[in-house]
Amino acid sequence: MSAALAQPRPWSWRRWWELVGLVFVVQLGLIFWLSDRAPIRVRPPAAAPTLLLAGNSSAEVLALKDPTLFALPHRQGFSGLAWLGITTQNFPAFEWTEKPRFLPLPTRQLGKDFNRFTETNNFPSLQTSPMPRPELMLPELSRTAIASAQSALRIEGKLTGWQLIAPPVVPSWRHPDLLTNSIVQVVIDAEGKPVSVTLLTSSGLKSADDLALERARGMRFESLRRSGVERPREPGTRLTWGKLIFEWCTLPLPDSENGETAVGL
Repeated sequence: MSAALAQPRPWSWRRWWELVGLVFVVQLGLIFWLSDRAPIRVRPPAAAPTLLLAGNSSAEVLALKDPTLFALPHRQGFSGLAWLGITTQNFPAFEWTEKPRFLPLPTRQLGKDFNRFTETNNFPSLQTSPMPRPELMLPELSRTAIASAQSALRIEGKLTGWQLIAPPVVPSWRHPDLLTNSIVQVVIDAEGKPVSVTLLTSSGLKSADDLALERARGMRFESLRRSGVERPREPGTRLTWGKLIFEWCTLPLPDSENGETAVGL
């Protein structure tokens, strides 16, 4: 026997349709066989809830279903009749029929208490402080600083300790306005002679400034050789700077003069 004969042959389409039809016929037979062929009976209605109006007889039953009956004070509780019973009160009408009567005014006793108070309390008389009498005073005259009657020369800087051989004469000036100081810067060499003369601050009068420059150029200081210091080989290597302050004395002009003049030249 070969291997091709041992294998089963597949079903044909006809055989499949016959199997389906057989199964369908069997199902129909079971349906008709197991179905109930008795006549249809009318089913009676089941019991359903009905609504009825509660009367006075069922009020206590409904009160039992109230959740606040025992938890809170309630009129239907066990003590409701004892202390929740509210009784109505009848208040009688109050009517005033009499006319108002005013209190009499005792005119004779008006001010009696005040008079008694003033009699029993002695008040001293009010004393006022005397007004100060005005004092006669003369106005104080402003005192202006009186300028010095003579001009002066002041030396500042590194030339303070130097000694002048011939101090210059510084005159006073007649001028309608006060003159300020003439400040001159000088440079002195080792011989005590001025090398450079420069006007730093003007006094307000050109004649006074020119005279200050002229006096500064003619000044002679004590040289280093006389003071005991060794003289350097080059005189220009030992220079000293200082300031000459000319403090001018201003005098008033006479009635006949209109310009400025120097006094004490």
